[in-house]
Amino acid sequence: MADTTSNAPLGESRAAALLYNPAVRGFVYQLVTVILVVGFVWWVTDNTITNLQNAGIASGFGFLDSRAGFDIAQTPVAYNNDMTYGRALVIGIINTVIVSAAGIVTATIIGFIVGIGRLSSNWLIARLSEVYVEIFRNIPPLLVIFFFYTGVLALLPSARDSIALPLDIYLNNRGLAFPTPIFGPGSWLMGAALVAAIVAVVALAVWSKRRQMATGQQFPTIRVSIAILILLPLIAYFVSGMPVTFDIPVKGRFNLAGGAVIGPEFMSLYLALSLYTAAFMAEIIRGGILGVAKGQTEAAGALGLHPRKVTRLVVVPQAMRIIIPPMTSEYLSLTKNSSLAVAIGYADIVAVGKTVLNQTGQAVEVVTIWMIIYLTLSILTSIFMNWFNAKMALVER
Repeated sequence: MADTTSNAPLGESRAAALLYNPAVRGFVYQLVTVILVVGFVWWVTDNTITNLQNAGIASGFGFLDSRAGFDIAQTPVAYNNDMTYGRALVIGIINTVIVSAAGIVTATIIGFIVGIGRLSSNWLIARLSEVYVEIFRNIPPLLVIFFFYTGVLALLPSARDSIALPLDIYLNNRGLAFPTPIFGPGSWLMGAALVAAIVAVVALAVWSKRRQMATGQQFPTIRVSIAILILLPLIAYFVSGMPVTFDIPVKGRFNLAGGAVIGPEFMSLYLALSLYTAAFMAEIIRGGILGVAKGQTEAAGALGLHPRKVTRLVVVPQAMRIIIPPMTSEYLSLTKNSSLAVAIGYADIVAVGKTVLNQTGQAVEVVTIWMIIYLTLSILTSIFMNWFNAKMALVER
């Protein structure tokens, strides 16, 4: 009897030790979490399949091979209503990528200009930059889109009274009309020259960086790169016998004939997303610049550098290490905000998917496609920005 009573506390102490062991407890918590998540997913899936069966709706992605039967206004690649739902969704994906990429580039440029402008010693520039940031940062993006769509572009003159811009470009309430290139025989040489120019620019950037690290002398990389990118394709153009001609828009009695047109839907979405996101980027950039130690600026000034060079060569490169992570979030937000295009009829993946959903009733499949597309775009953006952030990180010796 004595042995039994003496062993009981020992067993309880071992159980207590296991219970309060952080490793064991963490494993139990994770196991319970996994079981709950798997059970929830199984319940949602089973419930969805049961509801679809009760409603007589077939599940699966076979509908993507069926004829779409509807037109799309903005088609960057060939499409007509005899093509499949899958092709229509591809058009929507391409349109989403185009407006997101264009918006990211424009928002970054404007954000840098406004962010640096807010720190300008010029009172007018600083105040104008502040007003811009406060206006766009405090208005919902959907209202900004409607403002450009109904309050700016819709008030432009009709097609026959188009505003003539340089290079045979016309602006009216139907969009922006511009000449389109027609590539004839021998145009491949220009493409090859452009690829060679890009390779040369990359090699030049690597060489100039190594040269600067070794000698301290800076090479005019940007100017030389621009010259290479222009001159090589231009030389190939003349060598190949000028094979590229242009289809120029011409004013008619009621409309423009020829060329290509960027519709008001794209322009409204592009301008709204760019200007809206740039306001947030400007504050990120301002904060990043203020995060650079003031002694860096003073030291650069003491060396006799011009204030512009101090900003470009000393302040901005160090501020980038602070700026890049939050800028990534803004890029992701801009991409996801592009789904607001459905409000003005721009044929992005959401607008096209909504039409497909209404015609087929495949709600679960279409929503799943939406989620996969935006998840993929976000992950790719994050991977690129993480790589860029690692390249800009301070290398410790």
